[in-house]
Amino acid sequence: MANPSQFGFQDASSPIMEELVEFHDHALMVALAICSLVLYLLTFMLIEKLSSNTVDAQEVELIWTILPAIVLILLALPSLQILYMMDEIDEPDLTLKAIGRQWYWSYEYTDFKDLSFDSYMIPTPELPSGYFRLLEVDNRVVIPMESPIRVIVTAGDVLHSWAVPTLGVKTDAIPGRLNQTSFITTRPGIFYGQCSEICGANHSYMPIVVESTPLSYFESWSLLLSSS
Repeated sequence: MANPSQFGFQDASSPIMEELVEFHDHALMVALAICSLVLYLLTFMLIEKLSSNTVDAQEVELIWTILPAIVLILLALPSLQILYMMDEIDEPDLTLKAIGRQWYWSYEYTDFKDLSFDSYMIPTPELPSGYFRLLEVDNRVVIPMESPIRVIVTAGDVLHSWAVPTLGVKTDAIPGRLNQTSFITTRPGIFYGQCSEICGANHSYMPIVVESTPLSYFESWSLLLSSS
């Protein structure tokens, strides 16, 4: 959960998000090095008189041709690695189907016979004390921690987007089409997200709450919900 005046990302709760934060820091360091070099060269050009040898030097031209290529490689290689990691789905322990509707989410646990529910935002007048306004829902998505989870995302009316920042997940929900993503939670907790597609007037009233729990608690919860 983000804090007021927070500077930076939310705490990563999945390996993918940890890699994304690390790549973000890596790209910022490269950008800082480039800005520092450009600032130094601009300052040098303002205070020093350049000779014709410096202007026409082929060595300088060779450096400023090769150096940007090296920088692009330093950014491209980790970026491609993370891209393939995000698309890779290996034998998930649980499959969750998320269906975007106006203005709520429907969830189906496809590995269970009768385990499905709708998730609506809790209105502000009914919000219990200590809960987050515009982010809490009546039915949370409960998943077992440290287990590969596959999420199949679609929509029943207009475009939506299932996004949980702390898990590094953001997948478009398109009517008539199934998109999929995957994640693994590394710790127990409650993770908040929202629809990240401008899907209509009540776009900001479609929160997503994922609760990561130990496997024993998830089994008890699933049995209780299936029997009710």
